[in-house]
Amino acid sequence: MANRWIVLVLVFLTRTSMGFQFQSVASVAPLMIADLRLSYAQLGTLIGLYMLPGAFFALHGGVIGQRFGERRVVVAGLALMVAGGALTAGAGGFGTAVAGRLLSGVGAVVMNILLAKMVSDWFAGKELSTAMAIMLTSWPVGLGLAAATLGGVAAGTSWRSAVMATAVVAALGLLMMLLCRDAPGGSSGPQRAALRRRELWLSITGGFAWGCFNASLVAIIAFGPGLLIARGATLGDAGRVVSLAIWVTMLSVPLGGYLTDRLKRPTLLIVTGSLVAAGTVLLLPVLAHAVLAFCLVGLAIGAPPGGLMALLPRTLPPERLATGFGVFYTVFYVMMALTQPAAGLVRDVAGDPAAPIVFAALVMAATVIGLAIFRRLERRPA
Repeated sequence: MANRWIVLVLVFLTRTSMGFQFQSVASVAPLMIADLRLSYAQLGTLIGLYMLPGAFFALHGGVIGQRFGERRVVVAGLALMVAGGALTAGAGGFGTAVAGRLLSGVGAVVMNILLAKMVSDWFAGKELSTAMAIMLTSWPVGLGLAAATLGGVAAGTSWRSAVMATAVVAALGLLMMLLCRDAPGGSSGPQRAALRRRELWLSITGGFAWGCFNASLVAIIAFGPGLLIARGATLGDAGRVVSLAIWVTMLSVPLGGYLTDRLKRPTLLIVTGSLVAAGTVLLLPVLAHAVLAFCLVGLAIGAPPGGLMALLPRTLPPERLATGFGVFYTVFYVMMALTQPAAGLVRDVAGDPAAPIVFAALVMAATVIGLAIFRRLERRPA
């Protein structure tokens, strides 16, 4: 299929499988904990391990795709996701589940980086911003679908069936990628210009801010169902309520980006948005109306993402932006991988299902710290 819009639809559907598979462990957590006799720290580890390979592959994923061809490597990544999902579904203990999640995560990271490269090639000189925005929306769609459906599937069958469903979805993505072909006259791959010291630290602190913001949201989605189940909700109902926060972000995040461009006050919107979002998260354990509470969270987190993702492009020169984003995403993936086990450990130590939610609010507020350091470095002369 050679039409760029058809390719974008296929990329969107394929990339949805990443969010769907990432969220699967959190969606079936109570049943998985009981069957494999996991601690909450181990559960958080399984959730975070999916992102850990990004710390090692984010810098070099484009190089791998350039050498062997982006579409071919995307297909290979999806094959790893299928194998990892099946291995996790058949796990008899924590160790096998770890291996399955790592295998899936390697495939997802490679796929994620190179799907963005494919879209860039197909839409070069055309509607690139629109295409990239549509592609990025596939992640919350995958998260929301998993949160809304996999808990019910697990309750009706088993958690293994629900996790296996993510392997099936990845296999469908693999078939769709086989229908695509490489873009005519595609670009030659990412730029590799070395970063100067100041630019390196700008990339690190920007990635830290973006990582805090996203890791907090993932922790809310991962441990929110446990909070609702403790109040008497069923596993399926808890997943559907938590997924409301994700669905609302599909409207609030584009609106937040639009306001950032219109007002031209990104720092104000990032700081205000992050602190308001953190305060809203703190309300989750005390608000009696769960549907309203999670909708408010989805609304509150809409303001910062647009400004956060624009930090590096507005600071680094174009010839070093690709390398800067490599560092940015490396830090982001490390934050995503480490925050979930930490949230699970907090749950184990406190013995309270609300404890990881409070921890997530603190991580959300730490976004402001990363931004403050970034702005201070930005003011220094090059």
